[in-house]
Amino acid sequence: MAHRRVHVLERSQRLGLPAGQAFAFFADARNLEAITPPWLGFRVMTPGAIEMRAGTLIDYRLRLHGVPVRWRTRIAVWEPPRRFVDVQLRGPYASWEHTHEFAPDGDGAVVICDRVRYALPLGLVGALAHRLFVRDDVERIFDHRRAAVQARLGSAPAAR
Repeated sequence: MAHRRVHVLERSQRLGLPAGQAFAFFADARNLEAITPPWLGFRVMTPGAIEMRAGTLIDYRLRLHGVPVRWRTRIAVWEPPRRFVDVQLRGPYASWEHTHEFAPDGDGAVVICDRVRYALPLGLVGALAHRLFVRDDVERIFDHRRAAVQARLGSAPAAR
């Protein structure tokens, strides 16, 4: 098996609400649709209420550059209201691990930190795709997410 380069994206923002309230918003998988860029056509496909806990499986559908993609994640770590981690079981990446952390920051505020570790398949072709568009796509997705979260939940000036 070829060695795959792991890429890391980190984003943080400060919201003027308690950590538990911010955690509850992110812990509702249905809220992902509202904070994901419309150009991805992102939809949660798991039927019914999704009980979040370690081991929960969530299925999504989206479009990457017009190509339909099915994505399945598993909640690997569930530590309310401090953090949770989702990992890709099936999807467009060779690996994807997204850590969400919620740190109280005085005066009833919270700093939300996202850390995504991901690798692409296809060796040199994947490396070239990352350089040409995947890195920019991932950054655009999380930049949109930050703005959408700020619009929905209100935030103080972002920390980076």
